[in-house]
Amino acid sequence: MITRTAVVASKTGLHARPAALFAKASAASPVPVTISIDGKDPVAAGSLLQVMTLGVKQGDKVTLHAEDGADAALDELVKLLETDLDA
Repeated sequence: MITRTAVVASKTGLHARPAALFAKASAASPVPVTISIDGKDPVAAGSLLQVMTLGVKQGDKVTLHAEDGADAALDELVKLLETDLDA
């Protein structure tokens, strides 16, 4: 299992449009990806509803998890999370 951390840059956190863009990119990943925030269990990153249940706000640190060999996919998802998707 590999992990990556990211600080969410979007002003609305992972809500509405940013969450939808992130979930869509995660679902397109070649391997299943989960996302978690401290104090909450990991959820499927490709599920918009599950991502939104985390209540991630701007500046929160999240952790992505995937099977070995998904380095490039996780790197792209981190880049997406660290971009202001509200713009």
